[in-house]
Amino acid sequence: MSLFLTVLQIVAPVFILAAIGYIWVRTGHEYKVEFVTRLTMTLSVPCLIFTALMKTEVDPAALTAISLAAVVAYGVLTVIAALVLKLTRLPMRSYLAPMIFGNTGNLGLPVAMFAFGEAGLGYAVVVFAIMAIWSFTFGIWVVAGGGSLVRALKEPLLWATLLGGLFLSQGWHTPLFVTHALELVGQIAIPLMLITLGVAVARLRPGEMKLATGLSLLKYLLCVAVAWGTGRAFGLDPVAFAVLVIQISTPVAVTSFLLAEKYGADSDAVAGLVVISTLMSVLAIPLLLALVL
Repeated sequence: MSLFLTVLQIVAPVFILAAIGYIWVRTGHEYKVEFVTRLTMTLSVPCLIFTALMKTEVDPAALTAISLAAVVAYGVLTVIAALVLKLTRLPMRSYLAPMIFGNTGNLGLPVAMFAFGEAGLGYAVVVFAIMAIWSFTFGIWVVAGGGSLVRALKEPLLWATLLGGLFLSQGWHTPLFVTHALELVGQIAIPLMLITLGVAVARLRPGEMKLATGLSLLKYLLCVAVAWGTGRAFGLDPVAFAVLVIQISTPVAVTSFLLAEKYGADSDAVAGLVVISTLMSVLAIPLLLALVL
């Protein structure tokens, strides 16, 4: 019973905030997703990443280990997902990115913070940054036949991660008033991302549900297996291991739908994956937490 209550305390705030966004839109209120997304991704999340890394007391060697583990996990997942799609003859442009990239920002960061505190958040932002870099380079290349390292180098979250890692490794800290200001800006990221997740799901119009259900279930199984195996292979400490499994195994990111819509892939199919995998996460995330806690 205590484990159930612990898991409930972790996941309940996540889904309550997402439900607020869902209900907000369903009751006819306006919500500027583009503005909120730009605000969080270019300002609030980078501040969150920088301060989380700067203030973390996690051993830099442990952060290096989870960084390498995340790179390997995403690499292995990319290869396996590509092979599965090739064998099933499903279009790479529409389905490869959703099978690889999870909602490590909107969902993964809050879960890591609520479950494992500041240490967990420090690990989670590293996995999130690696996923984002891979998504903005390889992910765009798959969906649109474009994308480059230059785009990744323009992302504020990349520089926030590098700068935060530098401060962490050198033991540096910004002046207290600057730290407080950055923390205030960063604190708006998680609630806004969760509310926006609910808004995005409320606005999606999914297509074929049968295929989406099968692929969503397959995504969870592949992601958990790859993350679990990679975490064990790198000998990660318990918190880092748990965060890696949770982050890699988050449901399909709403950004996958946005990229499909922008570059002319099958956005309806991706929308179905977003909706079904997010609904599955209501059961999947508590189950994963129960396994790794």
